[in-house]
Amino acid sequence: MKKIFLILLIALITVSALFAGGSAETQKKSDIKVALIVSSTIDDKGWCQAMHDGIQQAMKELPQGKVADYKAVENTQPADTMTAIRTYVNLGYNIIIVHGSQYRAQVEEASKEFPEVMFAFGTTTDVIGPNVFSYMPQSEETGYLSGMIAGYTTKKNHVGLVGPIDGGDSARYNRGFVLGVQAVNPNAKIDVTHIGSFGDTVKSGEFAQNLIQGGCDVLTGSSQQALGALRAVADYKDKDIWWVGQDLAQLYIPEGYKAIAASAYNYKAVLIGLVENFDNGKLGGEVIPMNFSNGGFTWGWNDSNPKATAEIKEKVNAKLEEFKKAPELVADWSKVDYTKL
Repeated sequence: MKKIFLILLIALITVSALFAGGSAETQKKSDIKVALIVSSTIDDKGWCQAMHDGIQQAMKELPQGKVADYKAVENTQPADTMTAIRTYVNLGYNIIIVHGSQYRAQVEEASKEFPEVMFAFGTTTDVIGPNVFSYMPQSEETGYLSGMIAGYTTKKNHVGLVGPIDGGDSARYNRGFVLGVQAVNPNAKIDVTHIGSFGDTVKSGEFAQNLIQGGCDVLTGSSQQALGALRAVADYKDKDIWWVGQDLAQLYIPEGYKAIAASAYNYKAVLIGLVENFDNGKLGGEVIPMNFSNGGFTWGWNDSNPKATAEIKEKVNAKLEEFKKAPELVADWSKVDYTKL
């Protein structure tokens, strides 16, 4: 079934491209066509939606028609990535964003096979190739703010985190969270778990339930899998159990009444930078950082949540303003040792 789906998907992309943009012969070589490859969906209230939303915002701010076409392939497994990339290249797409650290091997292979195509890949601080722009959210900043809120809010002095794997920007967020909690409430116990998947919301919910049953009264989580953990928190409607999110979309879903605040990645600047570099003939070879200082993150409060008090807002917003003035203010996140919590 998976192979049949992929064949039908490729056929659909081909037909839509012919009707939307004409045949390859009628398209200009200078036309910028952007393709996005993601592991879940572009409305997952997390990692993949953040990139999709950023691309759409960038397209609104760029000159009209600057990006001639944009397509996304959802639910793409690493084994199917090269097929998707080759399909897009054959259709004339010349900026291909492969969104997820699990795709690294495929990006390295594709960048060598198609040296004239610009690839963007994250998250990593590694320079992968001359036609690959890497991007790395310095998400220890967002994690730190979430940790401050958790440290101030917890009544049981026990907070929990549900992560996907211990790597990439998730590792930075998670360790930033630990540092934020410790900065404002050094007596709080912090439980950190990893479910081993970026997209398994069911497993995430199960892990969150275990944390709650173990005494955690404020939780957070990173990547799209965290939606399951938020849903678990929302099961405790009349209990003093709360959530701090890593995507603003979590504030506006039914379960979002449990969210005190949330951060989000703003990938708008990434696509704008890619387009500008493409116009200048530079296809890669650099890392694009994302932080509050360069507009790579956004932050929002749930004003209807009773835990979003004026006192907590004042303290967290003050730290946020510090981050906006200068990046890399968080203590070395990589030195956080979970075994010593």
